[in-house]
Amino acid sequence: MIEARHLRILRAVAGTGSFSAAARELGCTQPAVSQQMKALEQSAGTPLLVRTGREMRLTQAGEALVRHAAGILAGLTAAEEEVAAIAGLRAGRVRLVSFPSGSSTLVPTALAAMRAEHPGTRISLVEAEPPRSVEMLREGDCDLALAFRYAGASAAAEWEDLVVTPLLTDRLVGLVPDGHRLAGAGRVGMSELADEPWIAGCPRCRRHLVEVCEGAGFTPRIDFATDDYPAVVGLVGAGLGVAVLPELAVESVRAKGVSTLAVEPAVEREVVALTLPDLARVPAVAATLGELVRAAAR
Repeated sequence: MIEARHLRILRAVAGTGSFSAAARELGCTQPAVSQQMKALEQSAGTPLLVRTGREMRLTQAGEALVRHAAGILAGLTAAEEEVAAIAGLRAGRVRLVSFPSGSSTLVPTALAAMRAEHPGTRISLVEAEPPRSVEMLREGDCDLALAFRYAGASAAAEWEDLVVTPLLTDRLVGLVPDGHRLAGAGRVGMSELADEPWIAGCPRCRRHLVEVCEGAGFTPRIDFATDDYPAVVGLVGAGLGVAVLPELAVESVRAKGVSTLAVEPAVEREVVALTLPDLARVPAVAATLGELVRAAAR
């Protein structure tokens, strides 16, 4: 019989490449990892790992088991949490992953409400941009993922196996230095910025920026690129270029020395919460999802 603890250890070994690294990740000893892996191979009836130098390599059977492990562990987590709630324990755990501007705007309000209404529920938060956050959800490393997709993107098909809850539509705004020729214009067409030096954000936003600019008839000259939204605002404020950022990102940053402009035509992204169908039925996950919806409506 294959046990859940064995699957967690196998995933850790596959992800880290060695028993010792897996032991450090799991907070146990290397002999314990080795012993559990032997027990798993006995249960499977075939080798799952092959040692190559100092690292471990998965056999074909090991690869198959790791591929199924995420869904199995997610299903077990869903079952454990739902049974605990039905039994009246009023406890739970939600692992939330969010992109940075969502973490600083939507998430605090939602988590504060969860703590007030459900003090027994433990919620953890880590940050990751999509598509990495979506990968974490599918791999069983989180229960809820805040993500976004731009209009016309193919994310709808990519998320067809997930429960998608729309939260809000986030419009992109233009940023120029206060002394810029367009600072008081109120709105700007993308083509009016064709000759400007650009400051770009996260990789996904960067790709979308290039697509939008090319749609307006030019390729942006990107002088600086950073995943840090305050850095983007700071660089614009210092007169080093222009940028477009989601309103959520601007809302979370003290925009000093910067003027914001409505972009024409409008460029929007949809902010959503994602989870797996099994996890959507877990009371703690459903409650957190509800608070995120209410936070987005404020």
